[in-house]
Amino acid sequence: MFSLTRRRVTGLMAGVALVAGLGAAQAQEDDIVIGGSIPLTGVFAFAGVAIEAGMQDYITQVNEAGGIGGRNLRLAYEDTGYKVDQSVAVFNKLTSQDEIHLYYGDSTGFAKTIAPELNRMGGMIMGGASFASELNDPEEHPYMFMAGPDYSEMIAILMEYIAEETPGAKIVLVNSDTEFGRDPIESSRAKAAELGLEIVEEIITPPTAVDVSTEVLKLRRARPDYTIFHGYILAPLPEFMTQAQQLGLETKFMGTFWSMDSSIWDSVGEPADGFMGVMPYRYYYDEEADAPTMAKIREMRPDYQATGYMQGYLSAMLMAESARRVLDQGQELTGSNLKAAMNTIEDFDTGGLIGIPISIPGNSVPVGRVYQYSAAEKKMQPVSDWITVTE
Repeated sequence: MFSLTRRRVTGLMAGVALVAGLGAAQAQEDDIVIGGSIPLTGVFAFAGVAIEAGMQDYITQVNEAGGIGGRNLRLAYEDTGYKVDQSVAVFNKLTSQDEIHLYYGDSTGFAKTIAPELNRMGGMIMGGASFASELNDPEEHPYMFMAGPDYSEMIAILMEYIAEETPGAKIVLVNSDTEFGRDPIESSRAKAAELGLEIVEEIITPPTAVDVSTEVLKLRRARPDYTIFHGYILAPLPEFMTQAQQLGLETKFMGTFWSMDSSIWDSVGEPADGFMGVMPYRYYYDEEADAPTMAKIREMRPDYQATGYMQGYLSAMLMAESARRVLDQGQELTGSNLKAAMNTIEDFDTGGLIGIPISIPGNSVPVGRVYQYSAAEKKMQPVSDWITVTE
């Protein structure tokens, strides 16, 4: 009798476990999955860790509010070490394990490598850490998007600001000798000509050059009003600034997104004071009244969050909004439907993550603001309104 009862209980428990397991599996099948090749180790880990945190926080908020059409969002990702072959391997693994319609990639190299497969599959849209101008082409890359302006648009925003502040200004372009660095050079020349600005010198350096004394002498001879760096994160920018100050050179140094996290400048100190650049998002510590999203982020994360966090947060927001619009129309989550839905985003309120309503007419969000670093406050302070650039 005892053994019979035991068998029945065991069978009942097994049945409960099976039902629970099926329920969990069903719940996972119903999830809207965002795949991710994210660099949590390697040279880009500082950004990857922040990006993952931003995406997870937005996903948590969506799920706590009931999900999208009753379906939860889920981030399925693995570390890539910022290596293209590893990123591709992660993509292949994740897409074989889950039905994925939204994806985050870690680099321009990965995006360009996976693009033919993305076009062939037609089942998803992809954002990521790259703002490469080449990817901002809806015909060649119909399933790509970026949560901000491309690199050419970033330089255009800076030049719009320069033209307003100093009409006819002289500019020196300093670009790293990488695909990343060379990206906006040609478009920068065209934009300068359009705005009546004069490019008086173009300098190319290794991405982490140590000795820049020869290049600084070129700056001294050119005497630019503005020097725009692109294709770097930090080095060799502090060396340029220090040596230029020692030579008494008066030029305003500027940079683009990946050089604009204020925390990377804190250790540089006085030479960094006055450094300017373009930022597509508000900073963690911006407390302007019309930014409830920033207040929510500070509530969730009491400590400073890097600019990569904001990029990851907005990337997840745009993916979720596209999925919501597709499902609201009773359509399937396909690459074409998702991208078409994203392109219906017009005058969209990000809750102040970006200070004006945004529209996505193509593959980018062509909006940014110029900020300036205060060494005394260890913060980036806004010095312009939000600037939108269009072709």
